[in-house]
Amino acid sequence: MRIDVIGFDADDTLWHTEPLYSLTEEKFTTLLSAHHERADIVACLYKTEIRNLEHFGYGIKGFTLSMIETAIELTGGDIRSLEILQIIDYAREMLRAPVSLLEHVAETVETLAASHTLILITKGDLFDQESKIA
Repeated sequence: MRIDVIGFDADDTLWHTEPLYSLTEEKFTTLLSAHHERADIVACLYKTEIRNLEHFGYGIKGFTLSMIETAIELTGGDIRSLEILQIIDYAREMLRAPVSLLEHVAETVETLAASHTLILITKGDLFDQESKIA
């Protein structure tokens, strides 16, 4: 059997992504720590993300909308506008973060591209993924 095309999932297969989300989640839980315990904030955020996947999809923008919705829910609508702006700043930081390739990815992709057609498969936000590739 000959393989002509190889598909790669991008996030956490070619480059690190999860640490960025974990760091932002930690900042978010600190922001809301006066309102709830960390475990409750994380559980609520996860539930909100799952519920929102069909509407906002995967990626930083959907994650941000889920953080804002979670903050509103967990504060009973008392979240201050400056705290919402802080959440938006977290998203900007994520979008500006440098792409950090996993070990040996550059050489592996280069080697495979010499003999195969390579494709990128992602469910992430198009703009975000394109900027990572660029």
